Amino acid sequence: MFKRTGLLLLTALAFACRKDTPVDEDSEQGAKTPSVTVKGLYVLNEGNWGSNKSSLDYYNYEDGKYTRNIFGAANPAVTLGLGDVGNDIKIYGAKMYVVVNGSNKVEILNAGNARQVAKLDINNPRYVTFYKNFAYITSYDGYVAVVDTTALSTIKTKITIGNQPEEMAVVGNKLYVANSGGYNYPNYDRTVSVIDLTTNTETKKIDVAINLHHLKADKYGDIYVTSRGDYGAVASSLYVIDSQTDAVKKNFNIPVSDFWINEDDAYLFSYSYATSKSTYVKLNVKDETVVSNNFIADGVEASITLPYGIAVDPTSGDVFVTDARDYVTPGTIYCFDKAGKKKFTFTTGDIPAHIAFLLK
Repeated sequence: MFKRTGLLLLTALAFACRKDTPVDEDSEQGAKTPSVTVKGLYVLNEGNWGSNKSSLDYYNYEDGKYTRNIFGAANPAVTLGLGDVGNDIKIYGAKMYVVVNGSNKVEILNAGNARQVAKLDINNPRYVTFYKNFAYITSYDGYVAVVDTTALSTIKTKITIGNQPEEMAVVGNKLYVANSGGYNYPNYDRTVSVIDLTTNTETKKIDVAINLHHLKADKYGDIYVTSRGDYGAVASSLYVIDSQTDAVKKNFNIPVSDFWINEDDAYLFSYSYATSKSTYVKLNVKDETVVSNNFIADGVEASITLPYGIAVDPTSGDVFVTDARDYVTPGTIYCFDKAGKKKFTFTTGDIPAHIAFLLK
């Protein structure tokens, strides 16, 4: 949600039928994409801030059916639904963790049918990742909450780090956390915290750039982290950290709104609110070079109003890009094959942003 929140903040400052999946009538029939490893994918729709319209959709690879509001159908007793501003979704083992920022909670669901298993109360949560038997959840209150995945509703400890931490990644026994300071314009944070997972303590901070956001590791142990800049004079960019030295080794000087790494390929997109233009760049993370300045090969990018989320199927290499359109009406998810040609689209909930693949 911060992609839009950052813009709103700047503006405000400027002006002071599977057996285990519920059936839902709100569905759309499309192409089947049978896979030996993937059952389907979940799409977490953020919903606009204060609207309580976050929702969860599911695309079934086997029958080609895209079903909206899976959470509502699976959990009719949860009176307020999924909540306000879904900010992250991850599957770990048999459970799915859905971070709902505005509702100050993490919904823990059965990954096979989206039914609620537990609910964890965390103030202003942002992202979740995992290491061994623990879930690590960032909170904009300036800490990472450590949760035993077998105890679910209990926070074991809180690790104090930088200001308004965002996305995380694990390399070896180290957790890297992007600190944004996003609420502190113009005094943003500019560091990545490094946490020793054997002791759950912060060991250092790496100076990178202002207002950090997305952070992911490649299979070679490098950390890729984005800076939002200041939405004006300081541009967004992508940086690479060597986890062996914990030092920044490269600045790509490429604007990035979000990205996804699959094997040697990184797919990046950016959207400029100033120009209403988007870019779709593909990198090779092995040699850290730009492969293509547009991974969409058939001109369909012209139909995407506001790219907002991205994910890559781990087996087929299909690239999924979401379009938030105008933030207040249903969005669209596009599927492109590895060659960059559109395979299909579906209508989503409001502000489709985050994707998790359900594996077999």
